[in-house]
Amino acid sequence: MDYYQPLVPDCFYHILSRANGNERLFIEQENYRFFLSRFDKYISLVADTFAYNLLPNHFHFFIKIKPVEILLQQFLSLHPKQKEYDGWQPEFVMQQCSNLLNSYAKSFNKRYNRKGALFTDYLRRVPIESQQQFTDTIFYIHKNAVHHGLCKTIGEWPWSSYKTILSTAATKIKREEVLQWFGNEAAFVQFHGQDITPRHAVVVE
Repeated sequence: MDYYQPLVPDCFYHILSRANGNERLFIEQENYRFFLSRFDKYISLVADTFAYNLLPNHFHFFIKIKPVEILLQQFLSLHPKQKEYDGWQPEFVMQQCSNLLNSYAKSFNKRYNRKGALFTDYLRRVPIESQQQFTDTIFYIHKNAVHHGLCKTIGEWPWSSYKTILSTAATKIKREEVLQWFGNEAAFVQFHGQDITPRHAVVVE
């Protein structure tokens, strides 16, 4: 895992950040909802989301950075007077990630009258480099609440994309792409019924 791994166009990544020390990122249900709204505001401009899980003290997302053409459109819409430069795509994506974390932390600190850093580090990221890693990482993300003893089954945890992928409700999650990757809905459910995390998922805590 490389803390400085660039987030480049058309590539898949498992990204994670956690709370500083023994603190929590999410205290009330509204915190989870607010974080997802901030994620939509900042990250949906630069990446598609395939899976996520929000835990009390950290989060996991499986994303694909958008193509260069779309990144350029978003870049120019936010910075109409700025010209392209070498390496602008990864810097632009990382700036959106920074905006997400800073925006949430500022709101959280104000709500709970706290000061200082909320997140322990900037953003951890793992590139997805094989088909099996793709499958196993989505499973690993969805099962993370079970892994941490927050629930007994994947479907019980309300703040992951698992139930969203199985529903028909409107969503920005790439539901059809995920189900097709596993084969179909039944295969998706069956794969998620395993007891052991598959070996191709890079464990990131």
